[in-house]
Amino acid sequence: MSDDVQAGFVRIRLDLSYDGKDFSGWAKQARGQRTVQGDIEDALRTVTRSKETYELTVAGRTDSGVHARGQVAHVDLPVELWAEHQDKLLRRLAGRLSHDVRVWKLTEAPSGFNARFSAIWRRYAYRVTDNPGGVDPLLRGHVLWHDWSLDMDAMNAAAERLVGEHDFAAYCKKREGATTIRTLQELRWERRPGGILEATVKADAFCHNMVRSLVGALLFVGDGHRPVEWPAKVLAAGVRDSAVHVVRPHGLTLEEVGYPADELLAARNLEARNRRSLPGSAGCC
Repeated sequence: MSDDVQAGFVRIRLDLSYDGKDFSGWAKQARGQRTVQGDIEDALRTVTRSKETYELTVAGRTDSGVHARGQVAHVDLPVELWAEHQDKLLRRLAGRLSHDVRVWKLTEAPSGFNARFSAIWRRYAYRVTDNPGGVDPLLRGHVLWHDWSLDMDAMNAAAERLVGEHDFAAYCKKREGATTIRTLQELRWERRPGGILEATVKADAFCHNMVRSLVGALLFVGDGHRPVEWPAKVLAAGVRDSAVHVVRPHGLTLEEVGYPADELLAARNLEARNRRSLPGSAGCC
C-alpha cells in the first residue's frame, strides 16, 4: 500500500496534547459529539481560511475521557497553503482552539513518515491512588481512586508475566478483521510522591481497551482478590474474562510515541500494515 504524499502537498507533523474529559475520544463521529480530531481540523480550516477540511492521521486513537501529553498526528496540506501560513499557524491555532487541547509543534515530516504506521512504540501511563481518603481534588480528573490497599510488588510480579509478544485477545475489545497480537515491551508499577501508583505501559501498538483491561486485572492482584498467576492465565486462555474489569478512562494518559530514524520510516510504515501472527501459528502475515 503506497503512502506517497500527493503532488503539490506537504506532510506536516503535529505534536499535541489534550485533556480528554470533555472529548468523545480522538476520532470524528457522525453523531456530532465533540472530538479532538474534529476540533483541530475545524480550527485548521478556520485559521487558514480554507474551504476544504484536511484530515488528520493520528498515532493512537484515544477513547472518550482518555488524555494525551505526547500525541502525534500528521496532515497533508497544499504546498502554497503551508508556505503562506506556517510562520503564524501555531499561534493562530492556539488562539482558536479550546484550552483543553494544544498543538505544540508543526514541522515538515521527513520522507516516509506516517504518524500511525511509522510508530514503533506508544507509551501510556495509568495513575491510581489507594489513599483511604481518596484522590487529591486537584488531580481528580487524572487519577483513579481504588478503595483497597494495593500491593505493588504483587502487581509487578503479575505484570512481568505479560511482557512480550502475545495474542492479547483476552484483554481487548474484539474488532472484526483486526489482529490482537501485540508486543508488550514494558509493564511496571511505581509508587510516586503523594501515594500515587503509576503504571508504565509500553507496546508497539495497542488494541481497543487493552491498557485499561491490563490495569484492571493487575489491580485485582494488588488488592488480593486474585493471585499473582491469574492475569497470565487469563492471557493464555485467549478469551475475554468477565472478571477482568476495564477501569475508567480518566486515569489513562498517552505520554509518548516513538519513531525510528528517518531512513527507516518508510520501511516501518509498510511493516506495520502487515497482518501479524505468532510464530508457529497459522495465518497470513
